[in-house]
Amino acid sequence: MNLFTLYLILTKATLTSFSGMGSLPVIHHDLVAGAGVLTQEQLSTAIAAGQLGPGPKGLYVVNCGYLAAGWPGAAVGWLAMVTPAFLVIPLARWVGRRAELPAVRRSIEAVVFAAAGLIFAAALPLARQAASTPVGVLIAAAAFLAALTTRADALWIALGAVCAGLAGSWYS
Repeated sequence: MNLFTLYLILTKATLTSFSGMGSLPVIHHDLVAGAGVLTQEQLSTAIAAGQLGPGPKGLYVVNCGYLAAGWPGAAVGWLAMVTPAFLVIPLARWVGRRAELPAVRRSIEAVVFAAAGLIFAAALPLARQAASTPVGVLIAAAAFLAALTTRADALWIALGAVCAGLAGSWYS
C-alpha cells in the first residue's frame, strides 16, 4: 500500500474518533474489509500489542501501520496518530467558547453515542475471533471476572490474559 494512502486512511481513523479505540471501526473497514491490507488476526495482534505498552490507547494505529508497510508504515501510523493533537487545539478553542449552547452540547453527546456504537460494532468480529476456541472463551471469562471482582489494574489483567493465550496456543 502507498504510504500516503496509508497516512490518509489512518489519519481519517484518528480524526473521526474521540478515544483510542474509537478509530477501530474505520481501520477495520478500510484496512481489513476494504483494501485487505490487514487480516482480522493482524488487527487483533496490533490492538493487543498497543494495549500492552504504556501510553495512549490508540497506539495500536502505529502497529497497524507497521503491519501494513513495515517500519515506514509505523512512522506513518505515528504521524497519523499525532496529527489530530495538533488540529484539536484550534478546534477546542472554537468549541470551548460555544460549549454552553444547547445545540453544541447535543451535537457532542450525539457524537459520543455514535462512537460508542461504532466501537461495539467493530468489537464483535474481534470477540468472535477470540471466542473461536474453548481456551479463548475461558480466558475472556476469567479476565472479565478478574476485572469485575478485583481491584487489579487493567494492565495486569491484560498481561495475564496474553500469557494465558500464549500458553494455550503452545499446547494446542
